[in-house]
Amino acid sequence: MTQVQPISLAPGLYVVATPLGNARDITLRALDVLASAQAILCEDTRVSGKLTTRYQIATQRIAYHEHNAEAMRPKILARLEKGEALALISDAGTPLISDPGMPLVRAARAAGHRVFTVPGASAPIAALSISGMATDRFTFAGFLPPKQGARRRALAELGSQSGTLALFESAKRLTALIDDVEAELGARDICVARELTKKFEELIFGTPEELRLQLAETPPRGEIVVLIGPGEKAEWKGDDLDAMLDDALANMSRRDAVQAVAEMTGLNRKQIYARALSLGAPVSGAATKNKNREPADDNPEKKPKKKAK
Repeated sequence: MTQVQPISLAPGLYVVATPLGNARDITLRALDVLASAQAILCEDTRVSGKLTTRYQIATQRIAYHEHNAEAMRPKILARLEKGEALALISDAGTPLISDPGMPLVRAARAAGHRVFTVPGASAPIAALSISGMATDRFTFAGFLPPKQGARRRALAELGSQSGTLALFESAKRLTALIDDVEAELGARDICVARELTKKFEELIFGTPEELRLQLAETPPRGEIVVLIGPGEKAEWKGDDLDAMLDDALANMSRRDAVQAVAEMTGLNRKQIYARALSLGAPVSGAATKNKNREPADDNPEKKPKKKAK
């Protein structure tokens, strides 16, 4: 059994990562902080109690979660004002990654209190690191809305992101999510990572159709991270790009037009900029907007002379 010795902590809020499932994944520094803080703010005191009992940590545990956060936040800030060191943890992984800690951290910083990180396990990073899917760029979106309509709208908005899309999902809604991914994003490669660091850790790969067959044979259980690969980039012809640039330049500066077309096509901004220069695009769209104005009348009709009385 690891023996934890209390240490002297500077006043402030310590955001402490805890294990995803394997209790031995906790860091030595995290144990020091949990044993030395005046209190541990827990998502669920019963869940956190298993960890503190294992490592013989007697620090007071206080519930802090989405249902009591508004009432508890002023009390926590008052304790920080007194110069206490408080630890914030979630049930598993890194706090603030899809949990209610963010308003507390912002409030603590706004009040002038120090906020420290005690890094460690994070489910999306753990899944990405062993999936073999693209890790140079990814978007984490937490849990999508539980209702199908809202979930599909969220997927449609996220679908244009380049790189891997990382989500959390419950076992009971996993099949519905996969159906919605296929409906909104097409037959993308998907990795379903469940029970990370635990005895039954498993990664399942496939297209939505392939995953439905696998999940029908073995219904999913446990906590799940879903990784969705990027879609295939469309091939844009030069004439199409020129037409898009012409339309954009009619109402925007060259810089804004290039940015807009780059976002719509996913192409490199430098490539679009070079094409805009080849079209002779002006620095501002003003010249283009004014080109259709009717010329002024150089010979206005003369007013009739008044008749002599």
